[in-house]
Amino acid sequence: MKIAVIPGDGIGGEVMDAALTVLDALDLNPELIMADAGDDCLERTGTPLPDETLEAVGEADATLFGAAGESAADVIVKLRREFGLFANLRPVRSLPGVPCLYPDLDFVIVRENTEDLYVGDEEYTSDGAVARRVITRAASERIVRFAFDYAVGDGRGGVTAVHKANVLKKTDGIFREVFYEVASSYPQVEANDYYVDATAMYLITQPHEFDVIVTTNMFGDILSDEAAALVGGLGVVPSANIGEKNAIFEPVHGSAPQIAGKNIANPTAMILSTALMLKHLKKPQEAQKIQEALEETLRNGLVTPDLGGDLGTDEMAREIARRIEG
Repeated sequence: MKIAVIPGDGIGGEVMDAALTVLDALDLNPELIMADAGDDCLERTGTPLPDETLEAVGEADATLFGAAGESAADVIVKLRREFGLFANLRPVRSLPGVPCLYPDLDFVIVRENTEDLYVGDEEYTSDGAVARRVITRAASERIVRFAFDYAVGDGRGGVTAVHKANVLKKTDGIFREVFYEVASSYPQVEANDYYVDATAMYLITQPHEFDVIVTTNMFGDILSDEAAALVGGLGVVPSANIGEKNAIFEPVHGSAPQIAGKNIANPTAMILSTALMLKHLKKPQEAQKIQEALEETLRNGLVTPDLGGDLGTDEMAREIARRIEG
């Protein structure tokens, strides 16, 4: 098993060290390829994403990414495009000992990762600016099928499409149409759809309604952050960017430069992203060991200050590793 490791900026290095401490406790002995990217890399080398890093990601079975600073668009966005990482996966799960709005949530948001307004096709006009929204049948079918396959593989019973086809009749109309075409091939999975504004409300008022949500790029970006707030915030939610041949796993809490170097960063999202990576690499038992050890650690309050504890980032990681080792 070959894993590219990109610590990145700010707290990225600290939470990555924590994740590697936990990974080492599993005795998997992966081959780690250390790679560079981000603001510091730009300052040192003149580029935020060197060719050597692209090569490392291309050669690896999966990549762990820590955090990107101001150069995020030139790093993580470029990596997604370069390697065709069309699916953004964001599990939303309540954790013991973590203050949250709902203590029993467990659903997943699947976000299309390559098109929509995020193609960045904008131009100024005499009155302001115009952005082009791109929604294709091919990309819609690919992400919807991914969502249904994920639901089946993860033992989930329903997939909800989120769109705004009542207003965006052509673009989101295509997305909704393709959704039900694909859904017909999965009779064992319940399929339904909601408008995005209704979904934003239901995530607050009745989030247990959802099992797997599949949606377009911008709606997914917004809704996934909203959903994270239900279970304690971005510091406790993992994410993955998955393509046909490559996958990158990262927390989405950012580089948090204000606390970088203080050894107080919460490593939960990075560690859960590592577990998500192992699940993707067909190591479900090892992924479950991380999940259970992390939850026991959280339950016992052996956590960083943001979660009400007094441990450092490295100390929390060692507590989790100790539980894995038995």
